[in-house]
Amino acid sequence: MEDYIVNWIFRGVVLWAVTFMLIRRALPKRSFNFCNRIVSTIHASLAVSLSILSVQDWSCPVCPLASKSSQLQMKTLAITLSYMIYDFICCQFDKQMSIDNSVHHVVSIVGIGAGLAYEQCGSEMVAALWITEISSPFLHMREILKELGYKDTDLNLLFDILFAVIFSLSRMVAGPYLTYLTLMAENPIIVKMMAMGLQLVSAFWFYKIVRMVRYKLTRKFASEKSAKEKS
Repeated sequence: MEDYIVNWIFRGVVLWAVTFMLIRRALPKRSFNFCNRIVSTIHASLAVSLSILSVQDWSCPVCPLASKSSQLQMKTLAITLSYMIYDFICCQFDKQMSIDNSVHHVVSIVGIGAGLAYEQCGSEMVAALWITEISSPFLHMREILKELGYKDTDLNLLFDILFAVIFSLSRMVAGPYLTYLTLMAENPIIVKMMAMGLQLVSAFWFYKIVRMVRYKLTRKFASEKSAKEKS
């Protein structure tokens, strides 16, 4: 791995941590999770923007496959790797730590780290970055709205549905296709393994999201029906 990439990763971890501490100081009454989700939203927006700028061939956004990564792709991935390391550490101090989220972090850290070490498959990885982060702002906004007092409101339900739709299209439609391309290309075996691992985590989350949306819509329709009967 190039020295400048190692420096970007190290400085990135520090920068994300400092950003979190500044937000905590600016919003002392908000929870640990609330402040961390603001940092996560900043990263997701930055990652999606940089992944778009990193595309080398818009006629085939994931091309060239299994090729040497460009400098912009390397820097984009280094920024996300630094965030993943920061967030993985940060989550250890959160009361709501989950096993599936920890697995997602480990898979992402190992996969991106391998891509940076080999300096290969940048096209596939920035495409995966776009696919995995495009729904993240809606995910975090759902939880931010709850702490702001909008839990069980139509606005919160709207973000639930938007998140579910965008997640489903990106991770369960585009995701499997990208995983197939990654597995078929001449990529390092560790990259292929992490691509499959990430897709399995996405499938598990998709199952949980479907249950969540079904529960919320059922409850909303039941409450509306009950209100009409009372009136």
